[in-house]
Amino acid sequence: MTKEKEEILIASAKDYFKIAKFALTSKNYNSAVVLFFKSLVTLTDIYILRETGQAPSSHTSRFRISEDRFPEIYNLLDRDFPFYQDSYNHKMSKELAEVIKDDTEYLAKKLEVNLS
Repeated sequence: MTKEKEEILIASAKDYFKIAKFALTSKNYNSAVVLFFKSLVTLTDIYILRETGQAPSSHTSRFRISEDRFPEIYNLLDRDFPFYQDSYNHKMSKELAEVIKDDTEYLAKKLEVNLS
């Protein structure tokens, strides 16, 4: 079941990332921020699944587990989450979308997950 869950998460991370890149090139920066962050969160779930055997079921659980056990991952989430929240009522910039994209690519590389 864990392998099947991981495969689903990898497919989701790739989908979010692919659509986020399209949004970025289309200058839809709010959508890019949201989708890059969703990809980052999905990669975080993969990391936690691999390390603990279970994937978190909510943002609260994900943040708690990563803060307690995986501070490097937590720092990425903690830094990027406010921008994800702000994307609902503020205009996001290309630069910010690219920062979250870079964080997502960093975690994908760490996990050896090819987002292409």
